[in-house]
Amino acid sequence: MKKLRKLPLAGQIFIALVLAIIVGLLMQNQAAIANNYIKPFGTIFLNLVKFIVVPIVLFSIMAGVVSMKDIRKVGKIGGTAVLYYTLTTAFATTIGLVIANLAKGFFPKLATGNLSYTASKAPSLMSTIVNIFPDNFISPMVNNNMLQVIVMALIIGFAIILVGEKAEPAIKAIDVLNEIFMKCMDMILHLSPIGVFCLLCPVIAENGAVVIGSLAKVLLVAYLCFAIHAVVVYSLSVRAAGGLSPLQFFKGMLPAMLFAFSSASSVGTLPLNMECAEKLGASKEVTSFVLPLGATINMDGTAIYQGVCAVFIASCFGINLTFGQMITIVLTATLASIGTAGVPGAGMVMLAMVLQSVGLPVAGIALVAGVDRIFDMGRTTLNITGDASCAIIVSHLQKARAKAKEMAYADR
Repeated sequence: MKKLRKLPLAGQIFIALVLAIIVGLLMQNQAAIANNYIKPFGTIFLNLVKFIVVPIVLFSIMAGVVSMKDIRKVGKIGGTAVLYYTLTTAFATTIGLVIANLAKGFFPKLATGNLSYTASKAPSLMSTIVNIFPDNFISPMVNNNMLQVIVMALIIGFAIILVGEKAEPAIKAIDVLNEIFMKCMDMILHLSPIGVFCLLCPVIAENGAVVIGSLAKVLLVAYLCFAIHAVVVYSLSVRAAGGLSPLQFFKGMLPAMLFAFSSASSVGTLPLNMECAEKLGASKEVTSFVLPLGATINMDGTAIYQGVCAVFIASCFGINLTFGQMITIVLTATLASIGTAGVPGAGMVMLAMVLQSVGLPVAGIALVAGVDRIFDMGRTTLNITGDASCAIIVSHLQKARAKAKEMAYADR
């Protein structure tokens, strides 16, 4: 037991993950027991993580903004992050479409005669813009609306900068509260191995047989795309623009990736993701802003899922997607990743938007809905890894700019 406690958190989470898979497979005939008696403890753990996320996002962003002491600097960091997230999402959708088209002969042809699916209504562009801004101080925190929490933190942070010296007591209070909630996070994360086991075991017990069945091939293609995107896009990005070895990056990200895989929650993984990114050299002022933003709007894994599922659903209906339709899917999935931010079941809403954009039957979602949780585990892992790669890159660019300014000043 003492040896287990001495293991790094990544090792403990990995052991819990392997045990969850083994026990879940053994309990396939007792899935109800796993759901009724194991899953509740995982839910308790996830509730604790979600409880700490809002104060961490609120106070860490405020602390990060105030520490920069310059509103223009915040704008540069935010602009760079949004550009990176948009480009990688477009790449992700393209990878999903290309690989899925190459593998579509490998996909099973499922019957589509009795399908029915009611898609949630996607928000309009104007309602999306309006919903970014909170209408009172409390509701964004109560409803876990991360975009509104981010906007609140930015407005308060900007106000503190503009007030100047008189706001010093507020700055100290924000720093202290940030430290307190970070310590809460640290205490909760020590329970990660137990939480991972209790969250993953019921999923395996319930879906093991389905995964082995007809949809295994679709899942395999999606996970292959997740791996290609991570190895190619993120590796090249952190090496070229982040000054970090890809091996070092993925090794440092392992605890957050394992946690994201078992919990399937980008927001829930946020505290651990911040910790991993900072250990890899990302500055606190950047992680406190870029990672909460990424957990809300960056959906590379979900974009791949759109591409793969669109090709699979089209093949089941005997439809071959044209090049124009595939370009439409790339554009729709990229824009929808921001447009559906904060919407419950965003993955399904995005898929409905993508299918509608190219005239595919929305009822086709029913073909993949049964294993959505298995898809979600992989796409969440990719999403949070992309968030961290952005934090590394933005931090590196900030340091390079600061060094260039110092050198220019010294030469005067």
